[in-house]
Amino acid sequence: MIALVDCESFYASCERVFDPRLDGRPVVVLSNNDGCVVAMSREAKALDIPMGVPWFQLKGYAQAAGVVARSSNYELYGSLSTRVMEIIGRYAAWQEVYSIDESFIGMHGTVDELTRIGHQIRAEVLQSTGIPVRVGIGRTKTLAKLASRGAKADLSLGGVCHLGSYSPDRLDRIMAGTDVTDLWGVAGRTGKKLAGMSIHTAKDLRDADPKQIRKRFSVVLERTVMELRGLPCLPLEAPRPYKDQLIFSRSFSRPVETAAEMRQVLSIYAQKVSSRLRTQGQVAGVVSAWAMTGHYVTEGRHSAHVSVGLPTETDEPIMLSKAAQMLAPRILHGTRYTRAGVVLTGLRPKTSASPLSLFEPEFEGRRIGETLDGITQKLGPRAIGVGLGGMRGAPVWNMRREMLSKRATTHWDEICEATA
Repeated sequence: MIALVDCESFYASCERVFDPRLDGRPVVVLSNNDGCVVAMSREAKALDIPMGVPWFQLKGYAQAAGVVARSSNYELYGSLSTRVMEIIGRYAAWQEVYSIDESFIGMHGTVDELTRIGHQIRAEVLQSTGIPVRVGIGRTKTLAKLASRGAKADLSLGGVCHLGSYSPDRLDRIMAGTDVTDLWGVAGRTGKKLAGMSIHTAKDLRDADPKQIRKRFSVVLERTVMELRGLPCLPLEAPRPYKDQLIFSRSFSRPVETAAEMRQVLSIYAQKVSSRLRTQGQVAGVVSAWAMTGHYVTEGRHSAHVSVGLPTETDEPIMLSKAAQMLAPRILHGTRYTRAGVVLTGLRPKTSASPLSLFEPEFEGRRIGETLDGITQKLGPRAIGVGLGGMRGAPVWNMRREMLSKRATTHWDEICEATA
C-alpha cells in the first residue's frame, strides 16, 4: 500500500507554530513582495476568500473580518518541512518527498494496522512540530491522493482515510462523486476534452478504455486510468543524493533599471546559490543568469539570458559571481526588470572533481566560500559578502516582506522566547 502524508494548510500552519494567537483565526499567506494570496488556513477558506486575490484589494475586508496576513517566510517553511519529512520517514523503508508539504511512503499491513499507523504519524508530527497532517492510503499513488481528499472532506475520519476500508460499491459511489478534474494530474483543459467523451467523474475515467485514452491524450493519463483500477504504474522514487541544478531567483520590490544595479543583484544571487552548492557538497560546471520584465508589460518588455561554461567545476563564490556578471552587458538601460535569477548546472560531487593544481581556479585554495559560510552562519546572512554582494544594508530592490513572521528555526536573533 502507498500512503500520502499531506500537511494541512502548510504555510498557514507554519505561521501558527510560533504564534499560538493565530489558532482559530483566518490566516492568509502572501506571495513575493506581498502581492497576492497564495495560501490560506481552513478558517480563511470558509470566508470564501479567492485564491490569488491581490492583497491591496483584500486589505480593507481583511481588517474588518479579522483576517491575519503574513509575508511568505520561506526560511521557516523549508526548515519545518525538513523536520516533518524526517519524522514521516521513520514509519517506512520507502519514502518519496513529493513536495514541500507532501510525502509518499510505502507500507505493509492490514487495513486496521495501517489506519492505526496513520493516526500515529499524525500524532507524532503534531507533537514534534506543531504541523497537522492528513494521511490517505491506497494501492496506488493516485488512489492515495484520492484518499487524502477524503480525509480532508470527512472530518469524522480523524485525518486518516484508508480506501481499503470501503466496499467496492461504496468506492464506486465515492468515485462517481469525484469530479475528474479533482484527480491528481488532470488539469482543467484535459477535463474539458474528457467531458467531450462523456467522462465527467473519476469513475467514468476508471472505466474508460485505457488504449483509447492513450490514443486521444497521452500515456500519462492512461497510467491514471490503470492506477484508479488499483494497478500501480507510478512506483515510489528513491531520493536522489545530488541535485541536477540549483536556482536562486527572486522578484524585486521595485524594478531594476540599470546595469549597475543588476550587477549587485547578480553578485548577491551568485553568492547565495554558491552557499547552497557547498551545502550539497557539489561543484558546478555551468552558470546561467537571467533577468526579465513583468509578464503583463505591454511596452518595453524584455528578457536577457546568458550561459557561461566554467573552465573547471567549482563552488567558489567569486568565480560564480564573475560568470553571472556576464549578463550585465545585455541589460537594456531604462528597462524595468522585475525578476532575476542565477542557475547552476553541470553539477557533480565535489569529491569526484580534483583538477591538477595548474588548472585549479584562482581563489580555490583560499577557502573563501567556507569562510563566508562560517561567518554568515554565526552572524547572519547580511554579515559579510564579496564584491558588490558585500555592500552594507539591504538593497532598495530587495524583496518586500513587510508582514514577515520570525524565522525562529534558522536565525538566532529571531529565536522565540517562552515566558511563564
